[in-house]
Amino acid sequence: AEDKIGEIQIDYKSKYGDYPPGFIVLAPSQRCNLQCVGCYAGSTSRTVSTLPYSVVDRIIGDVHDVFGRKFVVITGGEPFIYRSDGKTLLDIFEKYNDVFFLVYTNGTLITPSIAQRLAELGNVTPAISVEGYERETDERRGKGVYNKIMKAMENLRKAGVPFGISVTATSKNYELLLTEKFYDYYFKELGVSYMWQFQLMPIGRGKETFDLIVSPERRVELYNVWEKLLTEKKYPVADFWNSGILSNGCIAYGRHNGYIYIDWNGNITPCAFVPYYVDNVYDLYKEGKNLAHATLSVLMKNGRKWQKIHEKTRKNHLMPCSIRDHYKNFRENILTDNAKPEDIQAAEAIKDAIYFQSMVNYDEELTKLTENINEPEYSDVLQKI
Repeated sequence: AEDKIGEIQIDYKSKYGDYPPGFIVLAPSQRCNLQCVGCYAGSTSRTVSTLPYSVVDRIIGDVHDVFGRKFVVITGGEPFIYRSDGKTLLDIFEKYNDVFFLVYTNGTLITPSIAQRLAELGNVTPAISVEGYERETDERRGKGVYNKIMKAMENLRKAGVPFGISVTATSKNYELLLTEKFYDYYFKELGVSYMWQFQLMPIGRGKETFDLIVSPERRVELYNVWEKLLTEKKYPVADFWNSGILSNGCIAYGRHNGYIYIDWNGNITPCAFVPYYVDNVYDLYKEGKNLAHATLSVLMKNGRKWQKIHEKTRKNHLMPCSIRDHYKNFRENILTDNAKPEDIQAAEAIKDAIYFQSMVNYDEELTKLTENINEPEYSDVLQKI
């Protein structure tokens, strides 16, 4: 089977000029049973944007048979609320039993029976979203949500399903994320297997968009904490931006071993945090194409070209992101005229002068703070973990 997978990837390179992405991130539905403050997906229980099961099936089939890959990330909306044609994502997990699924979830729907089903499937790990402890989580996600999360974790532990947590770092909770106690609580007391951190990505219009983001100074502080967590505590914590030294930089744009993002409308963007697209799965499939063709747009090629140049010329490995850390270059050399915004906020951001300047200011400040952190320091991290 592994030989066949290798053959698929070699065949892909001969057809499309490079090796395939390593995985995809798929948001099959915008529906959610919560209404979290500042939700990036703008989800509610009334939202109806959902990919049909047949399309989800075909997308996962492309990852498996066209990319020759066996890893898929599911996000949302709330994945465990997904239903189409009488089927749920559990049916997808069962059909593709040689694919491993990482599922970002609010955790409130993980009942004992769902946990047991995940244990039987054996190819799914839930990453449950928290904002900190009970107060911080309920403040953003709704009263009583944290207790439901605790129950979900108990259900998963009893069923023997490995699970993690996902935390959005903001100006409101970053101080918690600087404390060793926070990580000890989740890893030692609650038994999580891993943790993802995502620093809030500003998308929208005006200066208020930036009020909740982690400042460049705080980002460097979080990097220092992350380094200690990996090298001394040995906790498997990944920060989507600060951990760029582990992935050789930006993993977007469908690069080799990177990924692409597909939303509930079928729009295919370079990354969950690059909300602009050229291709859509519905259009590709109507034309008899597959996901590989989405990686051939000029937008995707521009991104990969920048990645390769940046990899050879960069002196600072702590600013890996094409959009957050190099916004001016993103606008001038990556984003194309035919790229469409994924939502209203993305459309506003592209037109707003304040947003543009705020992003540029962020990058300039971060450059000053990180350019003197020498390569031996973060190279040493790689040796210790």
